[in-house]
Amino acid sequence: MADWQRETGEEYRRKGLAARMGYGRRPVLLVVDFINGFTDPSTPLGGDFSAEIAVTLRLLEAFRAERLPIVYTTIAYQPDLRDAGMWVRKVPSLAILTKGSAMVEVDDRIRPAHGERVVGKKFASAFFGTELDAHLKGLGVDTVIMAGCTTSGCIRSSAIDALQSGYFSIVVRDAVGDRAPGPHESNLFDIDAKYGDVVSSGDVLNYLGSLSADGGLAAKAQTDFRRWWDGQADGAAQKG
Repeated sequence: MADWQRETGEEYRRKGLAARMGYGRRPVLLVVDFINGFTDPSTPLGGDFSAEIAVTLRLLEAFRAERLPIVYTTIAYQPDLRDAGMWVRKVPSLAILTKGSAMVEVDDRIRPAHGERVVGKKFASAFFGTELDAHLKGLGVDTVIMAGCTTSGCIRSSAIDALQSGYFSIVVRDAVGDRAPGPHESNLFDIDAKYGDVVSSGDVLNYLGSLSADGGLAAKAQTDFRRWWDGQADGAAQKG
């Protein structure tokens, strides 16, 4: 930790910032924009996120083992960029992210499994102008755990919107990356101070273990389904 981070962190805590939110009971893993356009270092938007992708893969395996929901995001535009708004004027290299191209596909190292949703977006936040919030509310999710890129852009904006949408907002430090260390570290610091908890992947895995020990989300979903099914059966019997 740099001196400025330590000193500013101490001052923030004295002033009532940088408290811990913790986790809820119904998490989703949100994998933000680990698509070829960002994970291929040879592209204008790309960086080398091999280490972060390896960590994300471990998180994916853990969530799948517990049958917990996973959502990916991608950015994809029409070829004429009519749906790219002002962002493409600010970042012209976004023009490589055209619908149907390899650039907008999730990196094959962490490709979605059958049934895992990929949400398309046009701008930085995974929530802005998308169906994500409605989808998560429908699942009963209360905790959004984020991996992906870039820390200073789509992760930061998604973390803010997760908080503003009423979720426990969790960013996995070793599963998010940026093109340069300065923006990465400064934005992690700021997110942790104001918009969510920045935690290690080990912390997340321990949390998932605690859910499993308590029966977990999958067990609760099965219980809810059995109650619904029993209610349907009872109703049918009464009608008969």
